[in-house]
Amino acid sequence: MKKFWGDFHTNMHKNHMDDFDQWVDFAKTMVDFWGPVYYPYRGIPVCEGFRAEGLEPIEETLDAWKVVNDKSQRDDFIIYPSYEWQGNGADGDHNVFFSEFDEDIYLPNTYAELCDILSNKNAIALPHHPGYKPGHRGKNWETHNEKVSPVVEIYSSHGSSEASDADIPLNVHMHMGPRGEEGTVYWALKQGVKTGIIASGDNHKYPAIAGNGYFAVYCEEYDRNAILEAMRNRHTYGVTRSKMDVHFDVNGAIMGSEINAQANNVANIRVEGTNAIKAIEVVRNGICEHTYNYHPIRTLPEAGTVKFKFELELGWGPDRRLFKDICEKWWDVRIHTEGKFHSFQPLWTSPGSDVELLDEQTLTGRIITRKEDDGNGKLSQKNYLTPYIQNQSVIIEIEDDIDNDVVFEIDELSYRIPVRKLLTQSILEAKEEQVAKLLKESFDFDSYYREDPWWHNAYKFVIHKASLDSKYTVEEQYDLGDLERDTDNLMIKVIQYNGDIAWTSPVYINK
Repeated sequence: MKKFWGDFHTNMHKNHMDDFDQWVDFAKTMVDFWGPVYYPYRGIPVCEGFRAEGLEPIEETLDAWKVVNDKSQRDDFIIYPSYEWQGNGADGDHNVFFSEFDEDIYLPNTYAELCDILSNKNAIALPHHPGYKPGHRGKNWETHNEKVSPVVEIYSSHGSSEASDADIPLNVHMHMGPRGEEGTVYWALKQGVKTGIIASGDNHKYPAIAGNGYFAVYCEEYDRNAILEAMRNRHTYGVTRSKMDVHFDVNGAIMGSEINAQANNVANIRVEGTNAIKAIEVVRNGICEHTYNYHPIRTLPEAGTVKFKFELELGWGPDRRLFKDICEKWWDVRIHTEGKFHSFQPLWTSPGSDVELLDEQTLTGRIITRKEDDGNGKLSQKNYLTPYIQNQSVIIEIEDDIDNDVVFEIDELSYRIPVRKLLTQSILEAKEEQVAKLLKESFDFDSYYREDPWWHNAYKFVIHKASLDSKYTVEEQYDLGDLERDTDNLMIKVIQYNGDIAWTSPVYINK
């Protein structure tokens, strides 16, 4: 089977319709298919002096919905016309996706009514941020329809709905929180609910923002109906940020499958991460029952060729409270190795950046980083990690002799860094001369008893510590033993040392 990446949660408002083409261009750089989820809600007056979220005038919704349908009809990129449904809030928010074009937009008051409508259409309705309190925009699993809603969004810019004690919080939208128990994904699996797993952005500014979630689909071909059918079969997994390559099956049946138990039932796990893998949790019926722990490298090879990955992250910069007009910076990047590049993966948080391989030994890029001056909840990188800045990153894989150097040319400066050093530590550099000049020109400021004014306002970049391929590539086999109930569900969670996480859809095993 082939694998394709998607983002099924970019909230488009009426005022975004003119930006549709630009959003498509950015989505195409980050994912293979996209769902531009129209958001037909706004704050409306319900009594004098008080507003609450509710449906916008239907005329405005229909006008925008026509744009979404028209703009989604492309030959070069798969786009699913989609919209957000909230109803009366009792059953949780769901995003509706159509494979066909020119469908009507349906806004009934209850989830049951929505399922009745969609059951006769080539469409799905996927719950998101389920971890909030059921009845208050969290997912009500008691009314769940697994045919209409085959997968659930475990992670987005809101945070994690994995479990009430998950390591990633669900705290960006404090008015909807805090996270409860009965809406979470692991709670549903404990109750025997059948659902697959994805992650997606819930962005309100750009699609496919790194750090807000992507998901992968395993299917036979790049076709809109094939992808939607694979999602109905739950052949999916979600990631928080970087696109790990994850394979998980039980007795050869891939993630999302429903199978009958055999005499011996074995789960096969293969992961190629983007950073050293810290742990893989095996989760049965919503409870972690085994953890594979992996330890950081302590000794390097004495000599020879090594393959490794590292992340180059650029950004930070002047405090917008002091420098209100400085909101972005262009970086010129050139990286040269005496070995060869194997791959690179951009993790853009806003449009405009580009990297390319000139040849096997040289990578170049022109990258833009941005910084806002307030905590606007709808910023492009609205998540629990960095709500105010839009740093940019690239994950790079190189094969080279361990005794060679990698040359980084960042703007006007050059850094020659030994491969051995990359494998043992991160490298942090600041553009101190630039910020010194800026402070002098702006405020005639050039001395202070501490370094804060310069460091706090300097653009910086980090070459994060590299990982050997033996640390980001893992294969395991797990013997399930006896089943616990008539139908067990088994999934894995992958945790990297850089904090990136992946969750697979469960395999369902019947006695």
